[in-house]
Amino acid sequence: MTNFKLVASDHRGTLENPGRVVTVIEREFWETLNDPLAHLESSSSAARVWGAAYHIPASHAEEVHDYLDEREINGYTVHYTPFYPFLGSKAPESESKPITCMVYIGQPTNPQFLRDPARREPQDVAEVISRGRGKSGKNTEYLYLLEKALEGLGLGSADGYVTDLVQRVKAIEKEDEAARDEEAAERDLQKSLSRSEEEAHRAFQNEERA
Repeated sequence: MTNFKLVASDHRGTLENPGRVVTVIEREFWETLNDPLAHLESSSSAARVWGAAYHIPASHAEEVHDYLDEREINGYTVHYTPFYPFLGSKAPESESKPITCMVYIGQPTNPQFLRDPARREPQDVAEVISRGRGKSGKNTEYLYLLEKALEGLGLGSADGYVTDLVQRVKAIEKEDEAARDEEAAERDLQKSLSRSEEEAHRAFQNEERA
């Protein structure tokens, strides 16, 4: 299962204002979390996680490994897992031969894993993502790019959990934008009233002098 269960205090957040990043967790453990969005997972989709595997030439393997180790050091550890290439909707799954792939996973035992059930609630995660920002950019950008990447796999749609988060975050952004517009209108009104008071005061002084 893919889930935003890791705290991000570097690339998509800070120590003072951490963001949220995704990890892969085993279904058996996920079932113990009482995920409120469990209804979005069908019995067939829940048994697999879609993704993309990349072949790194041996000449660049060490360089790429070192780069990923540095980028993923905050919350992730290296694991090796079978990856089954997608041969098309009409091809039998039994024809897909697994490839052993290296993947970075944030384990539940990691200190960055969210243990407080309240902080794992979708709306809370969306609130955190909406304001997170780290050295690699906004947390919202991370979420939106993840959804596009999943859609880009050509399987019809992104993960239901990810899509739900995108909708929640965009709703928050609209509320924030409306609040900013309201604040700007209030500031403009105050400036206008202030100018009117100044003009009225000058006019009163001119009348007294006359």
